[in-house]
Amino acid sequence: MLLPPAVFHFLWEINTDLVKDGASVRTYGRLISYEPEGSKAILSGPQSSAQCHVSVQTTLVEPFQPTLGAQYFVLGEIEKTDGLSGVILHARALSSIDGVDLTLMQKAIMEQRCFFNERMPEICASSPL
Repeated sequence: MLLPPAVFHFLWEINTDLVKDGASVRTYGRLISYEPEGSKAILSGPQSSAQCHVSVQTTLVEPFQPTLGAQYFVLGEIEKTDGLSGVILHARALSSIDGVDLTLMQKAIMEQRCFFNERMPEICASSPL
């Protein structure tokens, strides 16, 4: 049996209980930090008036040529930790999405969620959107 596809979550949703340990997720955010020695990047995104941060392990996508301040799309698995970060996203795919209309993308994600909730409630009940 195939694994379910990665569910799109906004950065501010990843640190919540909506996302389980080991879950495959898709997300995006602005690259604010990159440490090549540890293969670790930090993505940031706005949530209301605060900034939300998620640590991304980039070992599987090296060599990685980062552009600080650029928007990146990440596909990977979640690892919940007890440390300060709380969550580490192990990236399997990482690509720049500079030039994408993020407001339109967020609207499309919300429309997709509404569609899945209306059309396939049995699937939505097993995977939180």
